[in-house]
Amino acid sequence: MKEKRKTRTGRVISDKMDKTVVVLVESLRRHPLYKKVVRHTSKFKVHDETNACKIGDVVKIIETRPLSKDKRWRVVNIISRKEVVEVESAEII
Repeated sequence: MKEKRKTRTGRVISDKMDKTVVVLVESLRRHPLYKKVVRHTSKFKVHDETNACKIGDVVKIIETRPLSKDKRWRVVNIISRKEVVEVESAEII
C-alpha cells in the first residue's frame, strides 16, 4: 500500500507555544516565464508532543488529521540539533 501522507523537512523557527512549533520549509522553484530559480518558503504549525524541538533544529514532519484550527502536521523525528555555544561570564569581559 502506498503511503498517502505528505512529509516535509524544515527548520524550527519558533517554540514559544506549548506542544506546538512553527517550522519553515524552503523549496526551490523555477519561475514559469523567466526560468529563474526562486526560493519559496512555507510556515507550518506542527504538533510536538514532548516539547523536544528547539529553535534552529531541523525536523521531519508528516501530515496528520486536524489537531486544532491551524495544526495539521506533527513532528516525526529531529534530524539535527542546533549547536549552542556555551560562553562563560569571564570570556565576555
